[in-house]
Amino acid sequence: MNIAIADNFQSLCREWRRFRQLSQLDLALAAEVSQRHVSWLETGRSHPSRDMVIRLSEAMNIPIRERNVLLKSAGFSAIYSESSLNDPVMVPVMNALNHVLKNHEPLPAVVVDRFWNVKKQNKAAQLLLNLGAADELQAQITNQDGEINLALLTLHPDGLRQYISNWDEAAPAFIQRLKDEAAASGDPSVKETFARYIGAAGAISFGASKTPTTPGSLLPILPLNLDIDGLKLSLFSVISTFGTPQDITTDELRIEAFYPTDEVTEEFFKSMATES
Repeated sequence: MNIAIADNFQSLCREWRRFRQLSQLDLALAAEVSQRHVSWLETGRSHPSRDMVIRLSEAMNIPIRERNVLLKSAGFSAIYSESSLNDPVMVPVMNALNHVLKNHEPLPAVVVDRFWNVKKQNKAAQLLLNLGAADELQAQITNQDGEINLALLTLHPDGLRQYISNWDEAAPAFIQRLKDEAAASGDPSVKETFARYIGAAGAISFGASKTPTTPGSLLPILPLNLDIDGLKLSLFSVISTFGTPQDITTDELRIEAFYPTDEVTEEFFKSMATES
């Protein structure tokens, strides 16, 4: 669904409410207003104040970038800025990111933006990502700022994908994650970009895994199993975001920290840290 197609508050508010699968009563209760007021706002019988737009946005968990769109559609100026990572105001954010990355060593951790461009990485992540970042792939997986795109690096047949031994299991889950993120953003540009990422992977089977498993052997998470010239590694990731962000850039950053599922993987990264 391309929510941003609408250009007036009534339509945008209604589409976001439906997208979040909320009734007018649900939204009214979440925003602490009457159902009648929500109805009048959606029909144009009432015009929202700026505070009301913000309240409804929070109730529908609309991303900060799209809250600006909703504010503009109601005739108000955008209130959320979009800073560069190099701006002085971002120093506390950058310090926090550097701290997390450093303290996650010797295990891999990366910071990515909403398009999965790698903004920062620790030494262990650089080791891992370099496995799939062959020179001939650089033009396809790197943006104009020289940043590697983690989604493309993972999905491209000549990227990390060639080392993923449980590809039949991991690929459908990863692609579904991309689709969910695109839908949650409400941004057509994200949806179009992620569709291009998925297209780079070619045909993906969403059927059952070829490797049978028993309930007793299932982990609570789906690991990413790698086979690098006979070296078998198994990882899973934990995703972290900033709490109460008031800036678009900060809101869209996330840290993906990788953890081992077995001792072999843990010892491998410890040994690589010792050697470096």
